[in-house]
Amino acid sequence: MSEPLVVVEDLHKSFVHMGRKLEVLRGIDVTIGQGEIVAIVGPSGAGKSTFLHCIGTLDLPTSGKIRLAGEELVGLPSWRLAAIRNKTIGFVFQFHHLLPEFNALENVMMPGLIQGKSRAAMEGPAKELLTEVGLGHRVTHRPGELSGGEQQRVALARALVLSPKLLLADEPTGNLDSATSGAMHELFFEINRKHGTTIVVVTHNPAFAESMPRIVSLKDGTVDSDRWVSKPTGAEDAPPADEPPAEA
Repeated sequence: MSEPLVVVEDLHKSFVHMGRKLEVLRGIDVTIGQGEIVAIVGPSGAGKSTFLHCIGTLDLPTSGKIRLAGEELVGLPSWRLAAIRNKTIGFVFQFHHLLPEFNALENVMMPGLIQGKSRAAMEGPAKELLTEVGLGHRVTHRPGELSGGEQQRVALARALVLSPKLLLADEPTGNLDSATSGAMHELFFEINRKHGTTIVVVTHNPAFAESMPRIVSLKDGTVDSDRWVSKPTGAEDAPPADEPPAEA
């Protein structure tokens, strides 16, 4: 079995607000294999987004360990974390954060341009991804000329343009209607099937969560449950996530 892509051990995150310490994450242990699709669920305030931001290096934990593709992230300098984010991790948020002055193609190309790649090198992959998400005919349109669902598809293509190993999505369909949300949900599964991208999604949508192979539920900053809805491809003999393996 290949090495896990993400290993989180005893993860804690606390904030000090008005002289009071607020513990958001209280010792989380989660391992995510390469090519998995995992839903992170739980009530508001459970620590879902904070957990996602920590494994995505957007926020620093108070203590604990996070390994991504075998590299320990905690303690790395900011420049190294930025390089890992740009090369290894793609992000899709509830609010798409597209640059309004650039068209869809330019927005998708942006991570590569920031990395120093040429426009010529990025244009082909960006166009291919926009076609893959159903927007091949909208490449020259700016965000203001696109619907909410189309803007989120652009954001998804942008997240994938550098072929990240890990895609993190925080309520990616929270602002979309049910029909558009359903189409976006299918896109995540298609991306996983086609590219083998590991996908971790924070969602309040129970139907979306139950459609994923694995659901990790957080409550009060801890893992309340971790279960397989269906076992991942190639892991037919693996035990459910919340059960220990049988002794040899």
